[in-house]
Amino acid sequence: MEGLSTVSQPVQQKHLEKKNELGDIKQDEKLQVEQEATDEDQRVMAGEALDRRNIWEPSVYYALGKESFYFAGHDISIRESMDSYGALIWPGAIALCQFLDNNQQQVNLMDKAVLEIGAGTGLLSIVASLLGAWVTATDLPDILSNLTFNLLRNTKGRSRYTPQVSALTWGQDLERGFPYPSFRYDYVLAADVVYHHDCLEELLQTMRHFCRPGSRTTLLWANKIRFQSDLRFVECFKSSFNITLLLELPQQEVTIYQATAKE
Repeated sequence: MEGLSTVSQPVQQKHLEKKNELGDIKQDEKLQVEQEATDEDQRVMAGEALDRRNIWEPSVYYALGKESFYFAGHDISIRESMDSYGALIWPGAIALCQFLDNNQQQVNLMDKAVLEIGAGTGLLSIVASLLGAWVTATDLPDILSNLTFNLLRNTKGRSRYTPQVSALTWGQDLERGFPYPSFRYDYVLAADVVYHHDCLEELLQTMRHFCRPGSRTTLLWANKIRFQSDLRFVECFKSSFNITLLLELPQQEVTIYQATAKE
């Protein structure tokens, strides 16, 4: 028996080595597939950024590095940058601007405190300001320079209140930077904040922070659905809030939701 056991040990060792080798190959293949999927998602976003055809005419006119709009009775000129997704205008922002402009009785922003998360170029915050809201536009620190430029350029001498700009990284220092109830808003706006990035949990946490039970805050979120991760976020979003579907735009693949906290 000892002889059989001694002979089988190299065989067993060889089998384990072969099994581990196959496992490593499968793991490498899995990582390769995941990376290819990530790369493809990035190509989708980059392609959309470079090939945003003007489907919103006649109110939108595209020129390199700059877009012009007409909302809330004013011409709006937006400076963009190709350096960051946050410095581009996406379909969700345009759709929500149109909705707010066309439905002012349903969503009355006059004299309301409004926060935009992921404000990007500032188009949505500009429109909210022109509709009479007291607006705070937030985004990552490296976005704020262009955001501030666009806000001041389009609201100075036009808006009831001067819009504010503040840095906000989703899920970070929320209680310190925006303590409740000192920072309570009537509306929180979000447009195309869900796409291929690694901060979806932090985004949902941020939405919950500002739209919490007892706050009476209404969240308006517009988004183009692009990836499976977007659909998963929608399900988490629906389980976290009381949801009303405000508008669907099949051609643009954009949906606008209204949400309030579950008590």
